[in-house]
Amino acid sequence: MNEYNFKQFVLAIKDAGFISKKLITSDITLDFAYTLYLRLLKDSSIDKTKVKNYVQRWYVMSTLTGRYISSPESAMDLDLRRIKEKGFLPWLEEVEKTLSDTFWNVELGQNLETSSVNSPYLCVFWAASCRKGSDSLFNEGSKFSNLITTMGDVHHIFPKQYLIDNGINDKAKYNQVANFTYLDTPTNIAVGKDEPCKYFTKVFEQCKTGEYDIGNLKSEEAIKKNLADNCIPIEIKNWTFKDYEKFLTERRKLITNKIRTYYEKL
Repeated sequence: MNEYNFKQFVLAIKDAGFISKKLITSDITLDFAYTLYLRLLKDSSIDKTKVKNYVQRWYVMSTLTGRYISSPESAMDLDLRRIKEKGFLPWLEEVEKTLSDTFWNVELGQNLETSSVNSPYLCVFWAASCRKGSDSLFNEGSKFSNLITTMGDVHHIFPKQYLIDNGINDKAKYNQVANFTYLDTPTNIAVGKDEPCKYFTKVFEQCKTGEYDIGNLKSEEAIKKNLADNCIPIEIKNWTFKDYEKFLTERRKLITNKIRTYYEKL
């Protein structure tokens, strides 16, 4: 064991956006990333300035694909043997072929059709937001990452009670991860149980009145940027419970696009 190497590995994972244990969904996936980090440090064919980036890419790729969830020992053994036989970079290139356009455009969106707040795909999305330094919803200058580390509230964008009151009472439906975001407590309280078309419209109107009950966004340009950062379609200000399925579909597309951009820049 080498304390310096361990701390550098932890910094690499945090720098990828996984700043809290609540974003780590598989210990064994993390374990292999550390094993890979140590091996690459000793590999004379690898540029040492790029080891961190390679490990980040591998960790995110294996999280998104569930590479070590089923038969992890066999998968880990295969990867170690192939890396030894072919070299890391050729094997990385071969493995990354699983992240095809079909994966990004179809499979990842389907994987986001879940109600598990511990979904690895949701956690990668939140990590992407942390790495980018995205602001939290409705608040310029208040970083999303701060809500992850300081007990921000997980909020239903279409409030749970609002959906139930309008006949959408299946837990697996109103708890879809595409309906989740983090909010700070004051903003969460200000939003309450209002329908999205009401409180999102109010956010736009605040720019004209100068009276801020929800967040602090002071221009339509700031609102549009904030919604884009949080992968929320701007049309939501016109939507009711009747548009809930449309909202879920559109937000999943925005989330997958953000995850893909994030991964490709690692």
